[in-house]
Amino acid sequence: MSWGTLYSQLGGVNKHSTSLGKIWLSVLFIFRVTILVLAAEKVWGDEQSDFNCNTQQPGCKNVCYDHFFPVSHIRLWCLQLIFVSTPALLVAMYVAYRKRGEQRMVMASGGDEKVKETDLQILRTKRLHITGPLWWTYTCSLFFRLLFEGGFMYAMYFIYDGFQMPRLVKPTEKTVFTIFMVVSSAICMVLNVAELFYLFAKALMRLSARSKQRKRRYTSESNFNQDTLLDNRRNETVQSSDSA
Repeated sequence: MSWGTLYSQLGGVNKHSTSLGKIWLSVLFIFRVTILVLAAEKVWGDEQSDFNCNTQQPGCKNVCYDHFFPVSHIRLWCLQLIFVSTPALLVAMYVAYRKRGEQRMVMASGGDEKVKETDLQILRTKRLHITGPLWWTYTCSLFFRLLFEGGFMYAMYFIYDGFQMPRLVKPTEKTVFTIFMVVSSAICMVLNVAELFYLFAKALMRLSARSKQRKRRYTSESNFNQDTLLDNRRNETVQSSDSA
């Protein structure tokens, strides 16, 4: 699967996400995927041919090269982007499943074919609100994004003992690209944390609004019951006075 196909799949989720989610997708593809495809892959090449070992022992060159470059930066970043994008694809699968269920309900209902076609067109362009099961799916996807981003950043820092490159071919340029990708990943993590707080705040606001509605309903019902009780007592008093 190409990066364009991945972007088209995530673009479907982008329609149902928050404003912060749209910014996250833009940062992911503009500052990370584009830089990785257009620039970073050309900077990192087959450097093992330029690697020299001080000793002439058999296998020493491979062992030393594996010590300085245990994992390729390009492959590690590609793996990171795939893992980070996977939770968003799960949200896309849930949205497609939910819309397909609604389409089946429309097709199963009786009525004019033109009305059904109009309803199906509305369902295709309908934006789902992040509530209920979609809220839980979206929140879990953000949590796993943070987990994968932090895990890969720690793995790169641990493998290379920091973000400095060994002095082989173009070490300064590679260090700049590495820091740029790390900063972009950190920005994505900040956006994910902000979106999590936003979703939790919206959920708390909805719960508060529901509790207020319940209190109002309970208050109106209790007032109605009290008024009915007073009216009954007045009627009983009037009837007793008339009978006397």
